[in-house]
Amino acid sequence: MPSPAAPPAPLADSPSAVAATGLRKSYGGKTVLDGIDLHIPAGSVFALLGPNGAGKTTAVKILSTLIAADGGRARVAGHDLAADPQSVRAAIGVTGQFSAVDGLITGEENMLLMADLHHLPRREGRRVTAELLERFDLVEAAKKPAQSYSGGMRRRLDIAMTLVGGPRVIFLDEPTTGLDPRSRHRTWQIVRELVKGGVTVFLTTQYLEEADELADRIAVLNGGRIVAEGTADELKRTVPGGHVRIRFTDPAAYRSAAAVLHGAGRDDEALALQLPSDGSQRELRSVLDWLDSAGIEADELTVHAPDLDDVFFALTSSTATPGAGPAAASHQPKEALR
Repeated sequence: MPSPAAPPAPLADSPSAVAATGLRKSYGGKTVLDGIDLHIPAGSVFALLGPNGAGKTTAVKILSTLIAADGGRARVAGHDLAADPQSVRAAIGVTGQFSAVDGLITGEENMLLMADLHHLPRREGRRVTAELLERFDLVEAAKKPAQSYSGGMRRRLDIAMTLVGGPRVIFLDEPTTGLDPRSRHRTWQIVRELVKGGVTVFLTTQYLEEADELADRIAVLNGGRIVAEGTADELKRTVPGGHVRIRFTDPAAYRSAAAVLHGAGRDDEALALQLPSDGSQRELRSVLDWLDSAGIEADELTVHAPDLDDVFFALTSSTATPGAGPAAASHQPKEALR
């Protein structure tokens, strides 16, 4: 069993939509969250990444009052999670991994049911329902049973139901899992529109492209701890692996280039060389100058800069030490890990 944590420091007054310090949660003898801290500005998208079982859903459940933390403190939408959970619930919306849509009733009836649960007056409930059905392009399907909806339509309805109460903070737990690319991109557009309206979105996802597209800040959760946090660009800069790949069709040119570019990785079958590079114009110019001075012409030159896939693999590989940062992980090209 983990040793008892020291009492967390008081949370500073902050305009953040979500502020947490020292959140801990264990199930049996397994520590799922090992003292995580969060600071999420209002009106932003925050993405929490991590492998299966990393504790992403547990964090969402704690912050949305569905389960209690074993330790730590948090404020959501300005309300203390432990002291005033009812005010937290009134200020948030939650869309879980699994749809909360009732397939046996129509989309409109699902929306009206949510309006009743939020104790909206009948006229107000119908007005909000009509506005959200139009906003989410569900007017034509509103009178049809939700079980007849496509996956993308059900997810749009699910998010629309979450908005009935006018939440200031929305938790989206892997909202696009199982959706086709078109539906996924439609969901991304919905998230962007929500944020433009001042809503804060807490997103968990296993789609790294999704975090790259949407998130203002990203945190990577592994081994119960946040092992890195920053903007997408900041995280990418922490990971090695950028390189220039030079390919030839002429075997003689390939051999000559290999002799000139000392230290380049060789792929004799593909007639390609790979050089470590930060992708800067200066480095690329140096490579081309070397080839020009030797009278060698390459057929193809491509630049690979680290992306969030590289960050994710580096931080969550079995050799990474939680909390130690990217340098603690043995980095491999992502192609070798798929």
